[in-house]
Amino acid sequence: MRAAQFSRFGGPEVLEIVDLPDPHPGTGEIRIKVRAAGINAGDWKNRQGLMDQELPQTLGYEAAGIVDEIGGDVSGVTIGDRVFGASPYGAAQAELAVLSYWAPIPDSLDCARSAAIPAAAETAARSLDQLGVTAGSTVLINGASGSVGSAAVQLAMERGARVIGTGSPGTHDALRSLGAEPVAYGDGMPERVRAIMPSGVDFALDVAGSGVLPELLELVGAPEHVITVADFRGAQRTGIRFSRGDTGRATYVLAQVARMAEAGRFSVQVGQTFPLTEVAHAHRVGEAGTVRGKLVLLVD
Repeated sequence: MRAAQFSRFGGPEVLEIVDLPDPHPGTGEIRIKVRAAGINAGDWKNRQGLMDQELPQTLGYEAAGIVDEIGGDVSGVTIGDRVFGASPYGAAQAELAVLSYWAPIPDSLDCARSAAIPAAAETAARSLDQLGVTAGSTVLINGASGSVGSAAVQLAMERGARVIGTGSPGTHDALRSLGAEPVAYGDGMPERVRAIMPSGVDFALDVAGSGVLPELLELVGAPEHVITVADFRGAQRTGIRFSRGDTGRATYVLAQVARMAEAGRFSVQVGQTFPLTEVAHAHRVGEAGTVRGKLVLLVD
């Protein structure tokens, strides 16, 4: 099969499309013919050598496509089903991918939009779970217009929470359409939040990593009520939790999002798509940060 891979660390130019042996699913896994694969910031961090040091590395943790092989102890899925999900092997940007958790693609979504969901939705759901966001909670989401942020807004709303989301003025209409009350980020953000919620908020989730953890702590009042998924050093300085998947993943959320999307209560924005062969160009676009919405590779 063809797959995106790099055998040395560096810029996008180190990426290449290589031929690899076909993978096969183990117990509790399925294999799909990939139609679309999501691109995340972790992909270029790995490529730069900032994370896993193993070489060579294939890329991609989320994909959507057609089931073509089923491992042992798997039920509820058949050959030919359309599914989206996550690969435990980081090798989803390929013609074939093994998935360890997945959900049916609802009729309301195509493969490109489905491939944009798993990482953002799992991160958002895990963080909301760790915070304890429930019906009646008020939660501030810093960076609410991005992939993880918009997923967090919609999942928090689904729980019955009241959501305040920070973003640039150009994103405010989109945030309102998701159900959030938008505020501009930058200087004076805490005062703008207090204008909406004079007594502060119950919880805060930082998905932007924009250096605002002290302000979020001020609004919430206790470090255990704030989580960041994007500011590791800031978390260390402030005593705020940094959420990552090594303590367990919210795999249940894929089925939940599929149901929400089918009912018209979950949307995802794909900013730009690229053929698998243009993965290097996709990395350049992603690192430039000029496209709003998820970047997705399409696989023929």
